[in-house]
Amino acid sequence: MNSSSTQAIITKSAPAPVGPYSQAVLAGEWLYCSGQIPLDPFNGTMVGGGDIEAETHQVLKNLKAVLNAAGAKPSQVVKTTIYLVDLKDFEKVNRIYSETFAAKPSPARACVQVAALPKGARVEIDCIAWLG
Repeated sequence: MNSSSTQAIITKSAPAPVGPYSQAVLAGEWLYCSGQIPLDPFNGTMVGGGDIEAETHQVLKNLKAVLNAAGAKPSQVVKTTIYLVDLKDFEKVNRIYSETFAAKPSPARACVQVAALPKGARVEIDCIAWLG
């Protein structure tokens, strides 16, 4: 696949990347969304003040904005990865996550605990969607 068959997805409705990467890349009919953290897309500040539920809601809002910019919706997501600073937050994150990814079949998923996330976030989620 050459660069002419890939396209960066960019939206102001999700936070600008905090490094040298795209919010998402469309490769054929596959959409690869970079991980989202709980940044407010309009002022760049962290949302939630360490509250895992507020952070999770913002992360999913950001992820949905990137999906929408590519013409996709959560029901087209086939794989997600959740990164948590503390796996004790799994139940709370899972409850909120299930509201966004309610379509059947649910996406395949991995959830891992990490030592730290960018900007002090407690949760980050990335995904892959099929647009075909």
